[in-house]
Amino acid sequence: MRDLVFVVFLAALFGAGARRPFLFILTYVYIDIVSPQRLTYLLLNSVPISMIAVAAAVGGWLMFDDKRDVRFAPRQFLILMLLAYCGYTTKYADFPVEALDKWEWAWKSLAFAAFLPLTLRTRLRIEALLLFMILSAASIIIVGGIKTLGSGGGYGQLDLMVSNNSGLYEGSTISAVAITIIPLILWFSKHGTIFRPDWRVKLFCYALCFSCLLIPIGTSARTGLLCIGLLAVLMLRDAKRRLIYIGLAAVLGLAAIPFLPSAYTQRMETIKEYKGDQSASTRLAVWKWTLDYVSDNPMGGGFEAYRQNRLTFDTVTVAEQGANATVERRAVQDAGRAYHSSYFEMLGEQGYFGLALWLVIQLAGLLRMEVIRRRYARAGEDQAWISPLATALQHGHMIYLLGAAFVGIAYQPFVYMLIGAQIGLDTYLARKRAELGWRPMRRAQATGAAIPAA
Repeated sequence: MRDLVFVVFLAALFGAGARRPFLFILTYVYIDIVSPQRLTYLLLNSVPISMIAVAAAVGGWLMFDDKRDVRFAPRQFLILMLLAYCGYTTKYADFPVEALDKWEWAWKSLAFAAFLPLTLRTRLRIEALLLFMILSAASIIIVGGIKTLGSGGGYGQLDLMVSNNSGLYEGSTISAVAITIIPLILWFSKHGTIFRPDWRVKLFCYALCFSCLLIPIGTSARTGLLCIGLLAVLMLRDAKRRLIYIGLAAVLGLAAIPFLPSAYTQRMETIKEYKGDQSASTRLAVWKWTLDYVSDNPMGGGFEAYRQNRLTFDTVTVAEQGANATVERRAVQDAGRAYHSSYFEMLGEQGYFGLALWLVIQLAGLLRMEVIRRRYARAGEDQAWISPLATALQHGHMIYLLGAAFVGIAYQPFVYMLIGAQIGLDTYLARKRAELGWRPMRRAQATGAAIPAA
């Protein structure tokens, strides 16, 4: 039954895309985020639907879409530079076979991020892209939220529809993404035009935000807790009554503590006792190994270079017994442990140049969204949606960058779609400003009227 539902849904999208090529883009977005071929039992497992969707998306754009005044932003060039550099390091990777496995999906994330802004020529398309991204992630988040309410979740135990612990189905990754999309969900609750923000839309948006907040609890992911903290701080930025907001946030936080499952609170307590937590100690050891590795290999080791690490570290456990305390040190040896950080992932695999290029792409997005946020802060009613959308994209990106410090999601497709939406919004507004600056001149020439000074 599940197979049939996905087949009918994808067939409907492809059929509609024959009349509206942009729907091919949305089809690929859904497939890349949800990976329906991993959710089915038979029909889609043997069909390369991702390749078919991206071929239809690019082909539909080339043949049918309007390409007048197509703008290629500097960040798109940077993404293509990173793509080319990753291809070079893959060719000379320390683990050529394993590197090719990661290259097969990582290059698609980068290439699609560079291509996507070329198709975002209207507000409707920008909204449709973001809406599809949110709803695709929501198909995972809502399931996780319901199961968290029913069972309380637990570290490594929350079933997100598949047994394969990768992509958005990995606990820390979906926790970071769930909090990342909350600013965008709230934007749709006020400014969306595809579904007008009436009481039903707002109710769904608030319920989805609640489900997003449940995901870090259900997965017991410490990354999610840090992302929630940053979200609370960022929302303070636009709060009109900040003291009231801080008070309500503190009250709600304290009121929620008694209802949190014990597995979650115990997991969160390891943040301050990281020396006794083997998972945290392993990450620190891997990061130290990475710094030592790139000092000898400044260009990195290509994808999957972490497989060669050999780690030795101590865990420290303090046991209190009345007035006395005993300290237990235990030597631990490990090997082939992943980076558990996008920053160290980029550093270890792509070296100093690759990390610098990746950071410029990220920071340039934050800067451009801040420019748009301020430029349209006092815009008229017809442009009142722009500054809040730039803010939501910026805040979501900042939450991702925090989560990326503790999860290896440097090439996560969802985030590169978010970057593509940022570039699309930026180029769309630049095109609109150019049109507004050109039309008065043409009218003035036609009527013989004087052209006002700039």
